[in-house]
Amino acid sequence: MAWKCRDCNRTFAQYRAREQHLDALDHRPLNFECHCCYNVSSSEETRRDHETEDHFYCHECDRQFQNSNNIKMHLNSRIHRKGRIACPFCKTNYATATGLAHHLEGGHCPQASFLNRDEIFRAVRAKDPTGILSKKLIGWHGSSTYEASDQTWNGHAFECYFCHRDFVNIHALNQHLNSPAHQQALYHCPNRNACGRDFKSLAAVMNHLESESCAFTRFENVQRAAINLISGDRRLTFG
Repeated sequence: MAWKCRDCNRTFAQYRAREQHLDALDHRPLNFECHCCYNVSSSEETRRDHETEDHFYCHECDRQFQNSNNIKMHLNSRIHRKGRIACPFCKTNYATATGLAHHLEGGHCPQASFLNRDEIFRAVRAKDPTGILSKKLIGWHGSSTYEASDQTWNGHAFECYFCHRDFVNIHALNQHLNSPAHQQALYHCPNRNACGRDFKSLAAVMNHLESESCAFTRFENVQRAAINLISGDRRLTFG
């Protein structure tokens, strides 16, 4: 791709080189010219929308993507979305609902190390009585706990009885066993008819929704839903 100066018809191999040329010789167009073609927009916002939708181009990063989904994920990444959701305990900001959920479910918050996947599920269920996001698990009393013994040694590694993965030491195997890997799915995609996927952690279902892969809701709605989950007595909604 080459970029061209309309005033002097010079072409440049890189967008930044043309920008330097425009600034040096005051050849900047009066209108908002697309950085990828010769389309001229009436405003910066219209130009940005055109570049994103028609060229999969991010002006701020000077990057072009292969398809609309790739640039959508890029624009929704932490590169463009500064910390928006604060942990209610340690006040650390997270760019995504996924990041906050992982922080709390994993017991990584220094002010709330008592939290884990089960406690977060109970909190979500309390705000999601109709089961929009959380599964109605009758008789559920918490996740199963496992602890590996020396008998898991198979001659060259410590082996998981469930999935037969090998681990270099018993500590790594126990971490695997107590992760969500072999636990019951606690959540489902709200898009039951078109998607219907199950997830073992809040972070996983939030990541699914934030990616907009099943087109159930927009990234911003997931952010608002996460804020509702951690504040006040508001029930879970994605509207």
